[in-house]
Amino acid sequence: MGIWGLESGFGRKIGTFSVIDALATLAFDGRRARFFRGELFKSLLIIDHGDIAPEAMLGSYAGAMGQPQFMPSAYLNYAVDADHDGRRNIWTSEQDVFGSIANYLHGSGWQPDDPWGQKVQLTREIEQSEIGRSNKQSLGAWMARGVRREDGTEFSQADVTGAIIRPDGPGTEAFMVYRNFDVIRRYNPSDFYALGVGLLGYAIG
Repeated sequence: MGIWGLESGFGRKIGTFSVIDALATLAFDGRRARFFRGELFKSLLIIDHGDIAPEAMLGSYAGAMGQPQFMPSAYLNYAVDADHDGRRNIWTSEQDVFGSIANYLHGSGWQPDDPWGQKVQLTREIEQSEIGRSNKQSLGAWMARGVRREDGTEFSQADVTGAIIRPDGPGTEAFMVYRNFDVIRRYNPSDFYALGVGLLGYAIG
C-alpha cells in the first residue's frame, strides 16, 4: 500500500506519456541509451502479448508504467494476472496492481512475518559515521549502546540484526531497519523512499 501511494497517489496519477514514445526518445538521448533501448524492446513484447493496447500504455516521461510505475523489464519479471482475466493490467486493475507489487517484493526477498523497521530512541549519542545501512549489529549490541524502542523500552529479541539510519543527520529522527527495508530499496534505492513507503504502510495498517 505504501508503494502504491508513493508511486501513483493510490492509482490517481499514472502519468500521461506514451511509454513507447518516451522510451524511443530516451533510447537516443545518449546518457543511458542502452538501458532505455532495452526497455523499449521489452515494452513492445508487452504489447505483442496483448496485455495492453499501445495507446493505453501510459506512464511517466522515463517509461515507468501504470499504478505501480514498473519499467517494462520489471513488468515482464513481476506483473501478475491477479484478477484472472487473461491480462496483466497494472493500469486499471487494482487486483493486478496489488498482486504485481507483492510479487515484486516477494521476488526481491521480502520476509512476510518480519517488520521493515521502527522508530527508535538514542539515549546516548552515536556518531553519524557509526550508523547507516552497512553497519548491521544485533539489537543486543545496539541496546548496549543505549538504543531503545520509541517508547523507551528494550527490544524483545536481542539476537535480531538491524542497522540504524538517521537520514536527516545528527539530532534528528532515527530508525532501526531490517532486511525488509533493503527489499523496499530494491524498488527505489533511496532511504527516504523506503522510509516513506514503510511509514505510510504503517499509517494505513
